[in-house]
Amino acid sequence: MIRLSFPSIEEDDLNAVRQVLASGFLVQGQHVAAFEKAVADYVGTQHAVAVSSCTAALHLSLLALGVGPGDIVVVTAYSWPATANVVELCGARPVFVDIQPDTFNMDPNCLEDALKRLMADSAQRARVKAIIPVHTFGQMADMTAIMELAQRNEVPVVEDAACALGATWQGRQAGTWGTLGCFSFHPRKAITTGEGGMIVTNDPVLAKRLRALRNHGLDPDAPSPDFILPGFNYRMTDLQGALGVTQMKKLDRIIAARRRLAARYGDLLQGTPIQPPAVPPESAHVYQSYVVLLPAEVAPRRAELIATLKAAGIESTIATWHMPMTTCYRRKYGYGQGDFPSADQVFGQSLALPLHPDLLPAELRTTIGSLVSALPKLTQ
Repeated sequence: MIRLSFPSIEEDDLNAVRQVLASGFLVQGQHVAAFEKAVADYVGTQHAVAVSSCTAALHLSLLALGVGPGDIVVVTAYSWPATANVVELCGARPVFVDIQPDTFNMDPNCLEDALKRLMADSAQRARVKAIIPVHTFGQMADMTAIMELAQRNEVPVVEDAACALGATWQGRQAGTWGTLGCFSFHPRKAITTGEGGMIVTNDPVLAKRLRALRNHGLDPDAPSPDFILPGFNYRMTDLQGALGVTQMKKLDRIIAARRRLAARYGDLLQGTPIQPPAVPPESAHVYQSYVVLLPAEVAPRRAELIATLKAAGIESTIATWHMPMTTCYRRKYGYGQGDFPSADQVFGQSLALPLHPDLLPAELRTTIGSLVSALPKLTQ
């Protein structure tokens, strides 16, 4: 089977985890602190706060900003549901913004329109508490335009950089443009700790609040235990921290391999009706996933195509979710087809192909060959 994704686990990773297990100190400790420092140093922020998942990272980021019942958070329409779910879990309302059909990221023009509508209503203006752009599949959103709009409207930005550790926009690292940036270490990401997340920021007040929120409200700076707010158990284990430290040492190598494979995919797709991912000149993509757009006439039979590829020994899947059209948000807010036309198109036509550093050139050729040969049968 040509796997969709496969984590890059090597002997140093296994040894690091063995050593923590042998020590008997398994919960958040020195290895988590070392992992936090490694990530902060890599992206160039003053603080990094490790948590149990990127969902936890997004949730705590909104809580640290004071998002609560009745508030509004502006989010992209196309992402894993966690991006909007954390808004609802704070008691707030997600306001969705359509995407650019080529990069799959939040469209700054649609963001501007949404902010104009929200800010025109004096009753709503003060309730707009954050903007969450997503760096979809490892490519950064247009943060120049998004930050200009955010600053003009005095709204903080939380970057959902779950897929984008190591990606840059105009040479600046993902996670460092907004007030807070959130990363994931799920096994499908470039580096993994099994599950796990990280929040980066340059704000020391927010960093302290985040550290308290992740650990039952325990004051991280108090000389003796003191609980200063009601918090969660969103801690990362030291097993994960140790694995994260060794994984960080190979991040650049893994990203380079993913970029080489993506370039090879691009070469193989030339002259086919399949659209490869678009990468603006300002962007350095890390290709957490390699997502193509199928011809429009094939889209209604995408599930059949995925099954055909699986029968040929090739894993593939839909890319991610059109959040307003999931049952949860469609029922609650009444969204329908046409409300987010670019997300409608991309969700219907996108397909994630195998991508991980261990893929062989012959496997890439087999994947594209099988994909292209299956298309005519799906348009008959």
